[in-house]
Formats: sequence, C-alpha cells, structure tokens
Amino acid sequence: MDLSDALDGGTTQSAAGGGLWPGQPNAPVWPGQPNQPTWPGGSTGPAWPGGQPANPTWPQGPSQPSGPWGPGPGPSPGPGPTPPVAPQQNLTVPFNLPLPQGVYDKLLITIAGTIKPNADKITVDLATARDIAFHFNPRFNEGGKKLIVRNSCIGEKWGKEERELQHFPFVPGQNFEIKILCTNTEFKVAVNNSHMLDFKHRITNLRDIKRLSIYYDLTLSRVNMEMMP
Repeated sequence: MDLSDALDGGTTQSAAGGGLWPGQPNAPVWPGQPNQPTWPGGSTGPAWPGGQPANPTWPQGPSQPSGPWGPGPGPSPGPGPTPPVAPQQNLTVPFNLPLPQGVYDKLLITIAGTIKPNADKITVDLATARDIAFHFNPRFNEGGKKLIVRNSCIGEKWGKEERELQHFPFVPGQNFEIKILCTNTEFKVAVNNSHMLDFKHRITNLRDIKRLSIYYDLTLSRVNMEMMP
C-alpha cells in the first residue's frame, strides 16, 4: 500500500479523546502537507480536505458506540472491517486491546503518549492467541546503545532479530507518536511523522493477529484505529 492513497480519511475510532479529524489541530499529516511521514515508495499527493466535522459524539458515551458514527450525518465507513474501539478507562499500561477481526491491509494503528523520564524500554506487540507476530521493542540503554529490536515469537521460539536502524527517535520525558500501517506484505512503522522501518510478515494469516499490547516505560494517551481508503 502507498500512503499517498490515504487522502480522504477512513473509518476512525479512538481510545481516548475522539479521533483526530482532518482539519483539526494535530491531525495526521499525510503526503502533500508539511512534515508528512515519508513512507518508502510514497509519492506526493493532495492534502487532506479541510472542513471536516468535529469529533463524533457517541450516543452512549465514549466507551462503546452503538453504531459506526452515532446519530446524524457523518462520514461513510470505508470498505472492509470496522476497527475495534478501545474504552477510555483502559488506557493504562500494560494496555491490551482485542482485535476481533484481526489485522488487514490498510489498517493504520496510531499510538501516542510520553516516554517516562528514566525509561529503560517500551514494547508494542501484535499477537495471535499463541504467537507474537510483530514485537516492536525500543531499548534506551543496551550496553550503552539505543536501539529498536523487531522480532516475532512463533511456537514459543523467537526468530531472528532485526536491529539495524540509523535513527532512534524516542526521548525520555518527551511525547511520541507511533503509526503502524499494515499492508498485505509487511508492517510499516513511522515515529513522529517520519518513516522508520518495515517489518515483513512472518505470520501471514493476518486475521489470526487478534491482540495489540503495549508495555513498560511510557504513559499512554491515545490509541487510534483507522481503515484507510
């Protein structure tokens, strides 16, 4: 998938504070706007359209909507599965979010928070019932080095670690935003609007990946799921 296709928004549901709509401050910045994630192979495209409505109001409060967008006119859900909703009160760490329909092409996960001042590590896992499909593990001091370890654990055995990376974007005490884009072949990861890495799928049945977990030395403020068009 090329993120230059992500121009008109998608089905967006948020763990806290409502989804960030196009035209709002701090909305996701995509190709054609300043500071967009520079995804490999991406091309410059038109900016997000402005004038979108404010955050939707769920008819039964923030924790569990009764329908995709609540009452009244609103954006039409995009094709494909509807991403799950993370209840606000569960934004504690460790954080676990069930993904009943698994992951799939064009699913975008956004995770925002703050690194703790004396952080040693943070971890984001996308897992099946038994295996870890994608283990994303920034480490702040491993033998005096900062690095991001990526791996999978299949059949209780860890695979080959991927450690190569030119830039470590996380800073203790500062805010961060991680975007994980699922495609049919890989996970693409951007941090603070800059593409960082790709991780080829080692578990190819994406629908079996039914849990998002976030651990260790961070405070968590927002988890969004978006179905890109």
